[in-house]
Amino acid sequence: MINVILIFGGKSGEHEVSLKSAQSIYNGFDKTKYQVFPVGIARSGKWYGPIKDTDIKTFKEENYINNEITILPRPGKSLYSLNDFSEIFKGDIIFPIIHGTNGEDGTLQGIMEYMEIPYVGSGVCGSAVGMDKIIMKDILQSHSVPQVKYLGINSKDVFTDIEKPLMKIIENLNFPLFIKPANLGSSVGINKAKNRDDLIQALKIAADYDRRIIIEEGKNVREIEISALGNEEVKLSSCGEVIPGSEFYDYESKYINDTSVTKIADDLSEDILKEIKRLSEVSFKALDLSGFTRIDFFIDKETNEILLNEVNTLPGFTAISMYPKLWENEGIELKELLDELITLGFERFKEKNRYKRDI
Repeated sequence: MINVILIFGGKSGEHEVSLKSAQSIYNGFDKTKYQVFPVGIARSGKWYGPIKDTDIKTFKEENYINNEITILPRPGKSLYSLNDFSEIFKGDIIFPIIHGTNGEDGTLQGIMEYMEIPYVGSGVCGSAVGMDKIIMKDILQSHSVPQVKYLGINSKDVFTDIEKPLMKIIENLNFPLFIKPANLGSSVGINKAKNRDDLIQALKIAADYDRRIIIEEGKNVREIEISALGNEEVKLSSCGEVIPGSEFYDYESKYINDTSVTKIADDLSEDILKEIKRLSEVSFKALDLSGFTRIDFFIDKETNEILLNEVNTLPGFTAISMYPKLWENEGIELKELLDELITLGFERFKEKNRYKRDI
């Protein structure tokens, strides 16, 4: 029996999405092979567990106030009760499914590295650069991966003298523009600007979510996604397409209004599919990713140009999430997919610890 610590929730704006992903993952595990210990991180940052399997999707801190737990950032694989500091669970591997800041950005991965425990997904470096859209795009640009024109600014400038970043943006990019917090996912804090007034409003909204903002030129595109699975060697799925229910694939159309549609993109030419897979592999390796990643592309409807949008190093596992759907289309059911992710986590841990650390 493999003991899995499933960590979800967190302090980011994607808290609810994480709960939905965790519920799907918990339900998908083969309970004859895995003992799963669900750990909920509240918006306060406090850790609680074990969370009842029926409470994962609706986890609330007030219902577990007497079940606060902790881990220690030192070698060891145990969870401890804060009531009496007794050991309550010893894990073999951690499956983190906290989307966004303090979970997907390398911070939680750093704690797991200190614990010297295997975990699912990318390491500290891959998680951090995959999360930061500006750094990610700068790295991929150096690897000749085509992208839309973009610009990064500091949120502080929006509050101190917004005219300076406005002038810089308008001089270098063409409307329409998409304005995003640099370190969030699930379309949180993203808005489209068609003119100067829209841009001012969108910058102020994004500045409330992160200390840096990325601004990208908008194009008339198809939104294509592909799932990646692997460590040193990467396996790629078929492609899926997002058909937004609003002007773009925002948070409400994803998770609230249920107006967006996802489908298998089975009409892509062999040349386009081959190039998407090539760029996916280049990006996966350039960013030092591992485990599982969803890679998002644009295809310009007028020129058929392929542009990488972003990578998602902890993709959603909700009922509408593309990552598991694309593998299901390849004949890999959720139970089998989770088996492979656990195996990749163990393999990555073994490979990393193969190297000498002391001189």
